[in-house]
Amino acid sequence: METNLRVLSDNEVSQVHDRTLSTLAVIGVRVDTARGRSILKKAGADVNPTTHIVRFPRGMVEDCLSKAPHKFSLGGRRPNWSFPLNENQCSLVADGGAAYVIDDLTGKRHNAGYEDWLNATRLIDSIDEVGVYWAMVDPGFAQESIGDFVSYFRQMTRNFSKHLQDATHTVEQSRWMLEILGTVFGGKENVCKLNPFSFLITPVSPMVIEAEHTDAFLETVGWGIPAAIMPMPMFGGTSPASLISTLLLANCETLATLCLVQAAAPGTPVIYAPCPSIMDPYTGRFTGSEVEHGLLGAAVTEMAHLYGLPVEASAGSSGHYVPGIRASFERALNWSMVTLAWPDLLVGPGQLGGSMFLSL
Repeated sequence: METNLRVLSDNEVSQVHDRTLSTLAVIGVRVDTARGRSILKKAGADVNPTTHIVRFPRGMVEDCLSKAPHKFSLGGRRPNWSFPLNENQCSLVADGGAAYVIDDLTGKRHNAGYEDWLNATRLIDSIDEVGVYWAMVDPGFAQESIGDFVSYFRQMTRNFSKHLQDATHTVEQSRWMLEILGTVFGGKENVCKLNPFSFLITPVSPMVIEAEHTDAFLETVGWGIPAAIMPMPMFGGTSPASLISTLLLANCETLATLCLVQAAAPGTPVIYAPCPSIMDPYTGRFTGSEVEHGLLGAAVTEMAHLYGLPVEASAGSSGHYVPGIRASFERALNWSMVTLAWPDLLVGPGQLGGSMFLSL
């Protein structure tokens, strides 16, 4: 027996798609990278050289969607390990970027550091249900110099043996990342074949493809690095205070970035990974505990199924700061909705307090 949860009607799915195409064609997206604008212009987009607004003809978007592969597998360093996408399976992605850690012995909070990152990375590598790496604490120790970044990336490949998902921040970092991947996995051809790493691209809401991180991804063109496209519009903050409008905005940003990826290298694997969230109206911050977060995660999964793309959905966090029954109920409500919509990858375990606190 199988349960499939749907939160959108067929008409709503169709409307989100149609209005996405209309929005991209009429309003467009600001593309801050000159390299990206050049690629899109050659592919048929309408590029305004003054405002950097790029408009995407309907036919161009549909053509780029048709070029993105529907099925591929994520690989890793562990022998005989792979995770096929679009095969009715689901794996977890550990939540990332915590600034603080709740000590598992004392229960007290401390600033996250290298040892916390190392302990968390080794733990999730040992858990079969977690198939994809995120840095569970903010790896600020890797950002001070290019040497620090290379050391971090080397430690990442050493301590996590399944699929790696992360991003680089500069073109220079991307070049070093490719050097490390080629060394670890036996060259460019093996990296293309195995898909041991996927690049997390996060367009800025509302409707901006920024320069630095996008150029960092474009530097990987030719290596077949899958792109996980994850805009994060926030209901009532960086998106309209409407669930369907927030979903529409996330879809626009995702498909615009997909067009850039496919225009740069047709056939590049893409993971549909929008992460729309809810703004806490009292504080203006993200908590991830609202039940609407689960609804949006399920809706994202349905849109990916429309396009036949692998989907990485977010199940939210918790607004509570310590482990307990409240955090458990918040997680259960959100996770049940997203899980029953059947994403390929599900982001979320490990964090509290709006994904700012790591609790192992």
